[in-house]
Amino acid sequence: MIGAFDAIAAAGDISPAVVADGIKVALLTTVLGLIVAMILQLFYNYLIAKVDGIVNDMENASISLIDLLVKHELSKK
Repeated sequence: MIGAFDAIAAAGDISPAVVADGIKVALLTTVLGLIVAMILQLFYNYLIAKVDGIVNDMENASISLIDLLVKHELSKK
């Protein structure tokens, strides 16, 4: 968009031919940014799912450990 406004300032006239190149560049960068954002969002979601799975496994292991300790403590009595 800066390029489009520079072209308008240089030409002193607003016509589609003057601003088309700047708008094209702005739209291309927007599309590429959206593509990169979608790819990174997929990667982020994958990592979050993996971390959640690890946390769930850790919670289950800690519950099992507590159950074993309680069972052992009860068998001593």
